[in-house]
Amino acid sequence: MNAAGKVAVVDYGVGNLFSVEKALRAAGAEAVVTADAAEIEDAVKIVLPGVGAFGDCMKNLTASGLIPAIEKKVQSGTPLLGICVGMQILFSGSEESPRVAGLGWLSGTVQKINAPGLKVPHIGWNSLAVAAPRSSPNLFTGLTASPYVYFVHSYAAVPEDSAVITATVMYGTRLTAAVQRGNVMATQFHPEKSGNVGLQILRNFVRS
Repeated sequence: MNAAGKVAVVDYGVGNLFSVEKALRAAGAEAVVTADAAEIEDAVKIVLPGVGAFGDCMKNLTASGLIPAIEKKVQSGTPLLGICVGMQILFSGSEESPRVAGLGWLSGTVQKINAPGLKVPHIGWNSLAVAAPRSSPNLFTGLTASPYVYFVHSYAAVPEDSAVITATVMYGTRLTAAVQRGNVMATQFHPEKSGNVGLQILRNFVRS
């Protein structure tokens, strides 16, 4: 077994699962895509991916029956990384699906990008503004203060507590690009599509 232990990529019917798994393996993880609560409970780290609509992701995750197992692990201190909509569903809710509650592990909501004169969704490479480290582990260790990463999103999280924001991106306005509170961390961008920068971010998570 890899010394870092098993990283469970949660399979709840959404997300670019096998690209995430492949990238995690390249980052040195023993990664497994799973919809098995027992495997999640056995993992030392969890990745929660997500693509598509907020409401569909929450509907699928709820139907999977995996939320209690994931929540138990998070409460025990297991590191969790949310990616894209997997980041958004950590919050209380989203303008995209007003009647659907998110997990609520982070306070705040997800709002439609307001970028006059620019196309929405925000698609492509953009540079981050990485905040001074406020927590450990730090996903951005070993990177420059403005690394380039790959985005595909129409909505962005607006945390109630700005202290959880670990990186932002400028797209018409300044948007939340990454967050962390303790062992719960997440990126709006796709590290698995972000080349060597994304690989370093995943490596930092695997080594956390």
